[in-house]
Amino acid sequence: MIAISGSNVRSHFKEICDKVVEDVEAIIVTRTRGKNVVMISEDEYNNILENFRIFSEPERHKKIKDGIDQIENGFLSKQELIDE
Repeated sequence: MIAISGSNVRSHFKEICDKVVEDVEAIIVTRTRGKNVVMISEDEYNNILENFRIFSEPERHKKIKDGIDQIENGFLSKQELIDE
């Protein structure tokens, strides 16, 4: 994460927005009066929300974790697709 002052963000808003999106970089906007703010891309924001949704459902989270454990332990099988 990069920390940039609010005045610097105002001066270079387009460039900073481009960096957030293109480099998948989170920017901490530091403020002298008030709490800091974090800028992230919409894609990153949506990804965070999806992860919260998955981790908030224990059954779904367990299924995903079990699948990852199977892959990591080599329990894979190859299936041929059937053309219809």
